[in-house]
Amino acid sequence: MASHQLDYEILGSHAQSVEIILDPGETVVAEAGAMNYMTEGVRFETRMGDGSEDGVLGKLWGMGKRMLTGESLFMTHFSNQGKRQARVAFAAPYPGTVVPVDLAQIGGTLVCQKDSFLCAARGTEIGITFSKRIGAGFFGGEGFILQRLSGNGLAFLHAGGAVIRKELHDETLRLDTGCLVGFSEGIDYDIQLAGGLKSMLFGGEGILLATLKGTGTVWLQSLPFSRLAERVYEATVKAREDVRGGGD
Repeated sequence: MASHQLDYEILGSHAQSVEIILDPGETVVAEAGAMNYMTEGVRFETRMGDGSEDGVLGKLWGMGKRMLTGESLFMTHFSNQGKRQARVAFAAPYPGTVVPVDLAQIGGTLVCQKDSFLCAARGTEIGITFSKRIGAGFFGGEGFILQRLSGNGLAFLHAGGAVIRKELHDETLRLDTGCLVGFSEGIDYDIQLAGGLKSMLFGGEGILLATLKGTGTVWLQSLPFSRLAERVYEATVKAREDVRGGGD
C-alpha cells in the first residue's frame, strides 16, 4: 500500500509537537492518546492495527504483535473528511523533540523503540522485529522486541530532550540502551558488557551498552524518559526522608 503524502509543521522548541496538514481524503495513524487537537473536518476512528492487515487472520496477527510490544491493541486513524485542508497535532507525554523521518529516503524501513513512535502516514506498516542476538533479548534494557516501520511515507518519532543524528559508515557506535531512538536498515543491533567488573559496578554507566554497527542512520536522545523518571523518583524519596527527619 502506498503511503499518504503528508505535509507537517513542527511546533515548539523544548517540548515539541507535530501538526499534520491533511488534504481531503488523507489519513494519519497514531498511537492511542497522542492527539493534542484537530480542526474541523478531521474525523477519527479506533481500529485494530495500522490498517495494512488484510482479513480477520491478518488483524488477529497484528493484535498479537502489538500485545508482544506492550502497546495498545488499537491505533487511531485521523482522516480529513472535509473539502479543504485540515490539521491534527500530536505530542508525546513528556518533553522532547519530534523527529520526522522520510522512510523512502532511508531504504523503506526504520527500527525504533516501541515508545518512541508517535504517528505515521496511512500506508505505513507498523510491526515488530526481534533482536538477532540472545544477549540483546534478555539483557537489553529496551527489550527483546523493537518496532519496525515500513513504507514510503513520513513517520514521526519522539526523542526525550535533544535529538542527535549519527551517520555510520561501516562504523561502530556504543551507547546507553535508553538513549537509542531508532536506526535505519544496514545497522546491526546488539547488547554487550560495558567493560571490566570494576567499571560495571562503580562506573555509573550501567552494566550493558547497546552496540550499533554497520552503515546507516542512528537517532539518539539526550534525555531518556527512564533516566528522567529515575532522577525524579530519587529526588522524591530524598525529600520525603528529609521531611521525616525534620519531624523527629
